[in-house]
Amino acid sequence: MDIIQIIEIFAFVTGIAYIVLEILQKNAMWVLGILTGAACAYSFAVQRSWGMMGLNLYYIVISVIGLIQWRKDGAAVGEDAIHLRALPKKTAVWSAVGFVFGSLALMWLFRALGDGVSELDATATALSVIATWWLTRSYIQQWMLWVVANTLTTALCLVNGQYWMAVLYLAYIASAVYGYYHWKKKGVEI
Repeated sequence: MDIIQIIEIFAFVTGIAYIVLEILQKNAMWVLGILTGAACAYSFAVQRSWGMMGLNLYYIVISVIGLIQWRKDGAAVGEDAIHLRALPKKTAVWSAVGFVFGSLALMWLFRALGDGVSELDATATALSVIATWWLTRSYIQQWMLWVVANTLTTALCLVNGQYWMAVLYLAYIASAVYGYYHWKKKGVEI
C-alpha cells in the first residue's frame, strides 16, 4: 500500500465521520472538514484534478467560517436543535449565475492546466462551492446540490482510478438524501 492509498483511506474514514456529524448538525463536523479537506486536496493534486484539489483547500477555509456561523446559529435555537434558514430568492439567483460563469471559467482554467476531465471537474467544483456556502448558512436545499455534486465527483474519482474516494463520495450521496429528510423533520427555522 502506497502513501496515496493511505491518505485516501484516512480521507475515507474522516469523511464518513464528517457526514454523520453533518446530518446531526454538530460543530465538530467543521474540525473534521479541515482534516478531510487537507487529505483530499493532496490526493486530488497527485491526480492533477485541480478543481477538486482547490475545492478541498476551500473546504479547509470554509470550515472555519462554518464553525463560527453554526456556533452563532446554535446559540439562537439551542445547541441540540437543527437550525435552518430560508433560502432567499436573491441568493438562489446569484448562486445559479455564479454556477454558470464559475463552471465556464474553471473549465477554461483546468484545460489550460492539463486537467483531462476539465468539464466534469469544473462543474463538480463550482456546484460544491455553492453547496458548501449554503451549508454554512443552514439552507436545507444544500442537500439537493450535494446529491448532484457528489454524483459528478464519484464519476471523476472513478475516471481517475481513485476507488476509495469514489466509495466516499457514494456515501456522501446517500448521506445527502438522508440528511435532507432528517433536517426537514427535525429542523427549526431561525
